Amino acid sequence: MDWKSHRIDALLEQALVEDKAASDATTHLTIDPDLRATASILAREELVVAGLGAVPRFLEIFARLDPRPQAHTRFEVVSHPEIFDGVRAHAGQVLAIVRHNARVLLSTERVILNLLQHLSGIATLTRQYADAIQGTHARVLDTRKTVPGLRALEKYAVLCGGGTNHRIDLASGILIKNNHIALGGGLKKVLARAMESRKPGQRVQIEVRTMQELEDALAGAAEALLLDNMTPAQVKQAVDRIKKEGRWIPTEASGGILLENIRAYAETGVDFISVGALTHSAKAADISITITAESH
Repeated sequence: MDWKSHRIDALLEQALVEDKAASDATTHLTIDPDLRATASILAREELVVAGLGAVPRFLEIFARLDPRPQAHTRFEVVSHPEIFDGVRAHAGQVLAIVRHNARVLLSTERVILNLLQHLSGIATLTRQYADAIQGTHARVLDTRKTVPGLRALEKYAVLCGGGTNHRIDLASGILIKNNHIALGGGLKKVLARAMESRKPGQRVQIEVRTMQELEDALAGAAEALLLDNMTPAQVKQAVDRIKKEGRWIPTEASGGILLENIRAYAETGVDFISVGALTHSAKAADISITITAESH
C-alpha cells in the first residue's frame, strides 16, 4: 500500500477534518503545549494486522492542518521487526510505539484507532476464511461490497489477511450479473453482445444460477463463470460439467458463503470463492492506545 498516494492522503485527511482534530477543544485547554508523550498501540485479542502504515501518515497530514508549533515537532513511530501488516498478533502484544507531542497524540488518537481496528478486523476475518480452505486450490475473493470511499483500504486489508482482490471497480472487468441478463434481453443476447463489443484483453465473466444457464453460457463461449447461490453439490456438478469443455474456464462460487460451509465449496474444485462479508460484516479488531507522559 502506498500510504503517500494522493488518493489515500485524501481519505486520511478527510478523517482528520471530519473529527476537527486540529481544533480539539478539550486537549488544547487541558494539556501543556510542550508536553511530549508516548503512545502504545496494543492488540487486545489475536488478530491480523493491517493499516500500520497509516499511523505516521496521519501525523504528517495533521501537521499540514494545524499551524501551531507542536504539530510540527519531531515524532517517531517504532514497531518490532516481526510486527507488520499481514502478520498475526497475539493479545497483549504491542503493535507500535509512537513518540510525539502529547497534544498531537491525543487529537489524532481516535482516527488512528478507528482505521486500525477496521482494517485489522477485515484482515482477521479474511485470514479465518483463507485458513478454512487451506489445502485446496480455491482462493478467497473480496467483492465491491465496501464502505463508500474506503474501497482501496478495505481491499488492501483483504490482501493482508491472505485473500485475493476481485474487481476494484466497474471499469476493471466485465461481469454480467442477473440484472444485466434480465434487462438486456436474456443470457444469450447479453453474452453475445459483450463478447462482440469488448475491448481487446477483456475477459467476459457471466453469472449463472442453474444448469440450463450454465449450458447457455458455455454455448456462448463465456470465458469465466460465476456460480451464484448454488449449493456445494450444485457447484460440484457445474465444475464437473465445465471440465468437459476441454479448456480452462475460471469458476467462482458466490452467495451464502459462511465460515461453516466455505470448506465444502472449496472441495468442489471451484477456483475462487467470493465473500462479501469480508468487507461488509467484519467486526472491528480489539486494539487500544495508551498514552503516557515522557519523563524529563
